Amino acid sequence: MIPPQYETASNFQENGLAIVQLQGKYGVLNLYGKYVVPPKYEWISSFIEQRAVVIDEEGFKVIDERGNLLTSKAYDFIATYQQGRAVAGITDEKENERYGYLDLQGREIIPLKYRSASDFHENKAVIQMENKTYALIGRRGEMLQSYPYAFVGALGDGLLAFQKEENGKVGFIDLQGNVIISPRYTGVQRFEGGRAIVNIAEGYMDRYGLIDTRGGFILQPIYDDMLRLENQRIAIGKATYPAKPFLGKKYAVADTNGRIFTGFLYDWIVPYEHHVASATDGKYTFFINEGGQRVQNLPWVEGSGVLSFVGRLIRVDVDYRTSYITRNGRLVWKQNTVVFLRPPYKVVEEKYKPNKDYLVYYPQIHGMGRMQEPVNDRLKQLSQIKYIPPNVQLEESYLGDFSIYFYKKNLLVLQLDGYRYPFGAAHGMPTKIYPHINLVSGQFYQLEDLFKKGSSYVAVLSEIVGKQIKEDPQYSYVFPDAYQGIRKDQPFYVGEDDLYIYFEPYEIAPYAAGFVTFKIPYFQIMSIIDTQGSFWKSFHD
Repeated sequence: MIPPQYETASNFQENGLAIVQLQGKYGVLNLYGKYVVPPKYEWISSFIEQRAVVIDEEGFKVIDERGNLLTSKAYDFIATYQQGRAVAGITDEKENERYGYLDLQGREIIPLKYRSASDFHENKAVIQMENKTYALIGRRGEMLQSYPYAFVGALGDGLLAFQKEENGKVGFIDLQGNVIISPRYTGVQRFEGGRAIVNIAEGYMDRYGLIDTRGGFILQPIYDDMLRLENQRIAIGKATYPAKPFLGKKYAVADTNGRIFTGFLYDWIVPYEHHVASATDGKYTFFINEGGQRVQNLPWVEGSGVLSFVGRLIRVDVDYRTSYITRNGRLVWKQNTVVFLRPPYKVVEEKYKPNKDYLVYYPQIHGMGRMQEPVNDRLKQLSQIKYIPPNVQLEESYLGDFSIYFYKKNLLVLQLDGYRYPFGAAHGMPTKIYPHINLVSGQFYQLEDLFKKGSSYVAVLSEIVGKQIKEDPQYSYVFPDAYQGIRKDQPFYVGEDDLYIYFEPYEIAPYAAGFVTFKIPYFQIMSIIDTQGSFWKSFHD
């Protein structure tokens, strides 16, 4: 047993290796819990063909199963290996992206000179040359065929998706460029096993179907979604509310010959493994057989997510939490739900899920005596614990979670994260709140509590933040003239040595910038900090 100590940990792969994250960095463990690669990378992919892609401060690189670095330089992009080749990309001095291929030794076996490149499949790959012409190449880059079309897609079953003109309908050609299925679809996936998923919808209302290699429909194009499940199985989806397909879908199980085994029962199904697939109906997660029926001799769990086999155990990834159970359902391990502070204090994780689209993990503090109830009531309120109707379709989803950001002496700083997603929107809106709680008095501190009464802390902090925006290049993305100073109740949090001031997404910068945060060392503002005040003394002697 490897004791819990990592922020994230993948399942062990067949090569006996697992990717783990520790203090924000990724490494590789063997079955004995020993590091093959110490946690030093920004990211590590799964091992495929005995190779993994890693990212460090220089860029993308490739390692082998012993952790040896194979590439002689960093790239702007490297895909996972397929048939002994990995797509690699760089950006040249003219800001043009160029792609080629690496071999299993990390060498550039095919020069990086193409505008685009696909993974190898059937020992061939589709690339786009400098003159925008698409072509088919072999494993050493030899030209096999060129195509006079606006677009040519990835290869499958000897057929290639293509468009005659840009933004036109999609059809299929053979390797010689002969049109096999004339352009008639708005979207397609590659052929596998003589079948391809296609879409005929013109607008946002999808219409998926399954075709054979002559373009005949095996499953008619009447579905709002369609997913491959392996084992010659297909998940077909219909919108729960046809006029609003973005509110969710229910899925049935069919095969690639067009036989439909079940009704539209499931919220999600993952591909088959060992002749069973994980499925969820929103309330429970369980395994189904190849006929789409629940497997009775394997466990089910409450909540929505995915079950997967890990050796003799089953990994449970449900409602954003991970645990491991035996095949008869006995719990082996689950994530910790209690954090012990100094006696008698502890933080306990509670779960609130009144609706399939509303889930919150929120903190409750124990050991505070008579102050415990009002403090915990306030934490519930800040965590968005409120009445949500249980059996109705919500117009948006909400996910809430928390962590302990800082704890010292009598001060506990929690981080309450939320993400509200209106269904159908381009993206949701994150929220972040940092309650600063005195464990003895139960007081929730505000920004003004850190400073001497009558001090012009708003003006002082506003000037410091404004100077950072003006002089620090990392804040170049801030909207011109958007920053007008901080508010009296500006969102903030404290750490050991610094005060942090932050702004919500869109407030002074683009959404992609997230929560724009400014670090202000205490020594820079010591003259206005109330060092005899309750806030400061709660985490200082």
